[in-house]
Order: sequence, then C-alpha cells, then structure tokens
Amino acid sequence: MGKSLQLIVKTGDQEGAGTDANVYVVLEDEKGVCSSRVKLDKIFYNDLERCKKDTYSMDCPENFGKVSVMRLTRDDRGIADDWFCDYIHVEDRRVNKKWPSKNSNSKSTKTYYHSPSLYDTASEQRDTYFFPIHRWVEHSHEYVFREFATCLPQDDPCIEPRKSDLEAKRRSYNYTVHAPGMVAQIENLPSDEKFSEEYYWTFATEKLNLLAKTKLIEWTTSKWKTLDDLRKVYNQSLGEPKCMSVWQEDWWFGLQRLQGVNPNVIAACKKIPEKFAVTEETVSGLLDDMTLSEALEKNKLFICDLEITDGLPHKDNAELASPFALFYLNKEEKLMPVAIQLKQEGGHDNPVYTPKDPPNTWLVAKMFYNNAEAQHHQALTHLGYTHLLMEGVVICTHRNLSPSHPLFKLMAPHFLFLLAINTRGLEKLVSPGGWVDCCMTQGLDGIFEHMKRGFDRWSFEREGQVEKELEARGVLDKEILPYYPYRDDAVPLYHAIKKYVSTVVRHHYDSPDKLTGDYELKWWREELVKPRDQSGVGLKDIPGNAEEGHAHCDVTTHISHVFRSQNAVEPTIELKRLEFNNLSLPCITPTSSLYLHFSFPPFIPLSSFVRLATTISFLLPFTPSFIYLFLAYVGSLGQQLPNFPALPFSSFLSSSSSLYPLSLLFCSPPTTLPTYYIYRRE
Repeated sequence: MGKSLQLIVKTGDQEGAGTDANVYVVLEDEKGVCSSRVKLDKIFYNDLERCKKDTYSMDCPENFGKVSVMRLTRDDRGIADDWFCDYIHVEDRRVNKKWPSKNSNSKSTKTYYHSPSLYDTASEQRDTYFFPIHRWVEHSHEYVFREFATCLPQDDPCIEPRKSDLEAKRRSYNYTVHAPGMVAQIENLPSDEKFSEEYYWTFATEKLNLLAKTKLIEWTTSKWKTLDDLRKVYNQSLGEPKCMSVWQEDWWFGLQRLQGVNPNVIAACKKIPEKFAVTEETVSGLLDDMTLSEALEKNKLFICDLEITDGLPHKDNAELASPFALFYLNKEEKLMPVAIQLKQEGGHDNPVYTPKDPPNTWLVAKMFYNNAEAQHHQALTHLGYTHLLMEGVVICTHRNLSPSHPLFKLMAPHFLFLLAINTRGLEKLVSPGGWVDCCMTQGLDGIFEHMKRGFDRWSFEREGQVEKELEARGVLDKEILPYYPYRDDAVPLYHAIKKYVSTVVRHHYDSPDKLTGDYELKWWREELVKPRDQSGVGLKDIPGNAEEGHAHCDVTTHISHVFRSQNAVEPTIELKRLEFNNLSLPCITPTSSLYLHFSFPPFIPLSSFVRLATTISFLLPFTPSFIYLFLAYVGSLGQQLPNFPALPFSSFLSSSSSLYPLSLLFCSPPTTLPTYYIYRRE
C-alpha cells in the first residue's frame, strides 16, 4: 500500500459553500474493490473553504484497479456544516511514465486529460478521473457517483438523495409573473444563482474604469450641437464606430436589415399590404427597369412590417412610428430602401416617403423607421426572446432535472448567471427612472406592452427553429436573397448545435425504453407547457406530448433551441451594438436613435423639419447618451474573448469560472461519451 491516489477537491463559490463538517470519501474500482474511508482534513489548516481547491493523498489496496465509483458523505458537526462541492478529481499516480513532449510524435491511443492547473510539467503521467458534484452535500445521505456523475434517474443508485435534491430545488426556484401577459420569472433569486465574487469584482472594476473615462468626457465637454462634436468625443475616448462615415447611405440602411442587430424582421414581399400605400407611381424609377408588379413577380422586393409597435405607449415628448419599409434587391444584389410609411394606416396625413423626396426628408423618414426597429430590438430580439423567455426554461430545468441528469449537464453552462443578469437588469435598467425609462422612446410602459405582444405571438414551432422561422419569412432560399449573413451563419450553426446535441441524446437514450422511462424528462416537459397561472412556463407548441413525453428528435430540437438562443442569437444582437451596427445607438447618429427627442405632427410633412437631419439637438439628451454609451461598450466586451485551456466537459460547471460553452460547437461530435470538451477560464 502507498499514498498512490490524490484527490483534488474544489468547493463552490456560492454564499456559505465552505464547511466545518467532517467529509469522507471512499473509492471503488471496476471490480468492486474499495479503498479505506478517508477523511478530507489537514492538520492545522482550514480546508474546504469557499472557492478553494484542496489536495489530499490517500492509500489504495495493491489490487485496486481503475477508479469507477466515489462514495461521499459528511456529518453535521461544526457551526457551519453546509457544503457545496463543485468537483472532485482523482489522480492515480501509479502510472510511472513521463508526459510526452508537445513535439512528440507518439501515437498512443490512450487519452489523458491535462490542464496546467492540475499538473506540473515535470510530473509523472497520471490517470485522472472526474467526478463533477455541483450540489449541496447533505449530511443525511451517502452519495454514490460514477465517473462523470451522469446517469438517467431510473438508473441512479442514489435515488433518495436525487429526489431530495430536486425537492430542495423546488423550494428555492419558484415562478412568478410580474404582470399579466409577461413570462414566468424567478420569484426570489436563489443564492446559488448570484454572481460569483470573481465575476462581480471583475465586472465592477471594468465598470469603474469605464465610468471614470466617460465621466471625464462629460465634465470636459460642452453640450454637442452637431455630429462633428460627437465624433470628437468618440475619437478622444472609445474610438469612432465604423458606421460614422456611412450612416446616411441607403445601402447601409438596407445592410442593417441583413446583418445588423435586428436581422429577424425582413421578409420576402409577395404582395403590397393594403395598409401600405405604395403604387407603381410611388416607386417608378427606383426598381432599375422593372415595374412594381414585375419586381414582385421576380421576388426582388422585401418588406419590414413593424405593426407590433402600433399604438404602443411612449414618452410624452416623442413619437413612435409603426412603420412599413419596402426594399428592392437591385442588379448589384444590394438591398436598397425604396419606400417608407411611418404609420400603419395610409392617408393624407401618413405619406409614403421615397429616395425621390428631398434628401433630408428621406433621411428623417429612415431615422424614424430605425427608431421603431430599435424599440423592437431591445424589447423582443434582445431582452424578451433571449433573456426573459429563457428564464422560465432555466427555472424549470433546475426544478425537474437533477444535476446528474445528462441533459442538465448539457444545458447548464448556457444558463450561467442568466437569472442574476435578468434580476439585476430589471432592477437597474427596466425600472421606473431606469435606463429604458430615460433612454427609449417607448419608455417603461411601452417596453412591457411590447414584450407582452411578442410573448403572445411566440411559438416554438416557428421562432424555436431557425429554418422554419426563415422559411416563414420567405428568406431561407439563397436564390431569393443571396447575401443574408444572419441566415448564412445561423443555419449552419444551428445544424452544428443539433448534430452535437443529437450525438449526446442518442448516446444516453440508446433504447426507446430509456426515453419513456425518464420521469424527470417528462416532468420537465409538463412544466414547460403548463400555464403560467398554474406555476408553469407556458411555452407554446413544445415538441412531444403529455402521454409519451419526448421522442429523440423532440429532445434534440428543444435543447438545440436553448443552445441557439443563448449562443447564436445573443452574440448576434449584443456584441455588435457599439462597434459595427448603429441601429440601437442613440448617441451616434440620427438614423440609429433609441429615443428621438421630438414628435412629428400628423398633418405636417417631414420636409418642414429637414433642419433636424443636420443637427442632433432632438436626439437623446446629453447625460442619458453617456449612460447608453457605457452600456453599449460593456455589452460589446464579449467580442474580446481570450484563449482558454481545454478541460473535460465533466468540469464545466465551476461557478467561479467565466464560461464560453459555445466553443463546444467547434469540436467534432465526441466518439467516447460523455467526455465532451469545452473551454473555460481557470
């Protein structure tokens, strides 16, 4: 016998995660041979403290084989006996071989997992076994974990602790609906969901640095009167956005619909809506050598219809359009705007504007269109559909799927801090006197009404599947719309996600009986579709049915949407807001304003207000501009991703880590499951 095994134990970063209790571990090999019972304790050392990593050595019998099972228990001694364990790694030091060098041509078929945090370069070669715990360890249970701690509920040898964990989760993760028509959200933020200390202080430090920079500009700059004044502010601070030199161009206005922060509105135009007063005469000379009817027949026209903003509450000193915009795909395959109507009902007080109008009249029309689309971007594309809608899914997952469930492990990295972000965002930004109330035309009442309308229309059958959503808008076919970066990125990314998820799902559900016998999965689906007034999420058109639950394809489709929502949609509409696209930046250009500090009279043509296009006096007031400038910059920081060491998927849930789980999509589907790789910050 000898000290041939080493345990690396990581305590979580949750509040109260550290323990004074006695913790014991027993290891078991593939043949059932057990090690002695080891107490995780060091003399004269306060171990198992919050966010700390501790190392322990232990003996094993001479005939002990590969580690297969870990038995974990604790008592209730000490003042603070609660303990949240992130993971336990077991290193087997009995393999006496050196690590191959980076330039080695060795073709060994054995896989070893290596990270600078676990090994030093001069160490011996070791087998390492991973036990991701990721839960509060109760004193009343003996926990039995197989390597990777992943199994379906019907196969779990520790069924009572598993049920007890879920019961505790259901007491902590409760639904609430803040207003009629809104989505299910968390009633009280559980302590496990709060920002880690590392995350909080990293963000707080960056916030202070940026506030100091923007405050200095605010104190040393007089109120700007022209865009040149604003350009100087950018050049002296965060750098000039790339769109500053092209924001007035029609081709740029069209490009925003295809690769901007709100690319999911544009649709193929098969027929001019009755409410949109466009005629042959209106667009004469704007369609190359085609007539309106010919352009419609040849699929050259596209439309954006923001009727969802019609009648929304808005700020008293502002006007919110509910516009139509018509675009023509010209011979150069550029999408060019040819007509804009700012309200839904046509009439003498609601003209159709075209590029044939005076330049500044046309510019102001584009400005009011973009203002309306900016409201849609923030209310639905960003906040509603990627943050708030997913909040109910997160709550439901915690309430019904054990941390040992393979589908929980698959989805959990994509839920990191989502509840905390939403809770803080609603408190600080979407609240009376908050950013939305100060900086958006629709204001607080408007954004909530906007979201209610959007949630009522959302269906998994359409919005939950990217190809069906694109097909419904008539823009899936590249022959019809050749250049559409949103589609061209979203579709292959969705297929990569779906392929990956399908591989995992079919591995764990390798027979129909396993799928039908998974009662946690059935609970999960039932609560997803249960009405919100009955403590459910209230999602519509979720795959599967109440009797049989999910099929393989249903599970794959549903989880793929979770991945896409958090990793494909969110970066698309969040990370480009400052540097590339000017749609949602009120402090950059008139055609991008979230808040036009001006109301257009219904019976006076926009040509009476052409002077506005050369000034920014009617844009967002001075101080709120800096608020948005700061928020947009912080939101864009996610573009600057560092390189992270690769670690096995079994260690992906460390709450003190900043995760980028999308990186798993760039790995080939795993051949040996369930050792999936992702990247994380160590």
